[in-house]
Amino acid sequence: MTSQKATTPGRRPAAARTTSRDVARAAGVSQAAVSLVLGDKWRGRVSPGKAEAVRAAARELGYRPNLAARSLRMGRTRTVLLVVPALTTEFFARVYTGAARIAADHGFGVVLYPSPEGIGPARDPFDSAAATLDGVIASSMAAEALTPLRAADLPLVMLDSDPDDARATATVNLDIAAGARQLTGHLTALGHRRITHLAADVRSWTFEVRARAVTEALDAVPGTLLRRQPTALGVDAGLRAAHAALAGPGPRPTALLCDDDIIAAGACKAVRRLGLRVPEDVSVTGFDDLALAVAVEPELTTVRLPAEEFGEAGMRALMAVLDGRPAQEPTLPVELVPRGSTAPPPAGAGNAARPGGE
Repeated sequence: MTSQKATTPGRRPAAARTTSRDVARAAGVSQAAVSLVLGDKWRGRVSPGKAEAVRAAARELGYRPNLAARSLRMGRTRTVLLVVPALTTEFFARVYTGAARIAADHGFGVVLYPSPEGIGPARDPFDSAAATLDGVIASSMAAEALTPLRAADLPLVMLDSDPDDARATATVNLDIAAGARQLTGHLTALGHRRITHLAADVRSWTFEVRARAVTEALDAVPGTLLRRQPTALGVDAGLRAAHAALAGPGPRPTALLCDDDIIAAGACKAVRRLGLRVPEDVSVTGFDDLALAVAVEPELTTVRLPAEEFGEAGMRALMAVLDGRPAQEPTLPVELVPRGSTAPPPAGAGNAARPGGE
């Protein structure tokens, strides 16, 4: 009688686990080189070209090193915390995507943690952050929001934050001031002189920079009238703020400069509800260049922020700190994207009879 080995119905034999030898063979390098690259100790010992070949081969083969054993050897958890103001905003999802991509290349995992709007203290999501994390990246947070995590004495890379904050190990920024200047320059070049800034009512460095840059840019243009209308971050909040700006006393603004695309979407709704048109009667601008910017009609003039590259730069800075190297602290350029929501102001705007006009 021929005996057969019993098998569990419906279960396939487990696939062979990819090893560092497989990665070395695919990349055309030694196993030692694979270990150096994936352990982030290759600089000066493996060429940049071969290091990239190793990382590419590891991704292609789905290779995952034994991080538990390596962590015991290195005294690291190989876990990074990314703190953001909200999980529902596309911008921060893209920051996470960029950060996680670089972290994976170094064998690190990223835990995403929201601190509502970056204005309240971010609670330590672990019993002891110092025991469970190697470092923290915080994006667009208020100065006091990270006090509990700073107390853990972990490397802290701040994104979109005050570069003079001595509590940060490194700071990576977007050129937010340049973006605000590009928007104001675009509006004034079109002929707008009555501009209302729908300013995010959030205490954070990034929104303070926007307000200061808008004020300074318009102060340099003779004959401009700048008003500021505070608003929460949201479509409904933007609608209410824009309605107040357009229907209030005094000359109606010919342009609404909004601190982000979501506020701008609400502003466009307010313009239409008042029986006005974008951009024929009122121009509207946003900030961020979210998918929403091209979902509205007309499409929004806005400032494009390279969110994924931003997350990548932040993670590279943290990896450098953890490797004992100086962190690069770049300021990434932003780009004005003119679209259909802006146009020259209507002729004789100051004399037309309409809500809030003269």
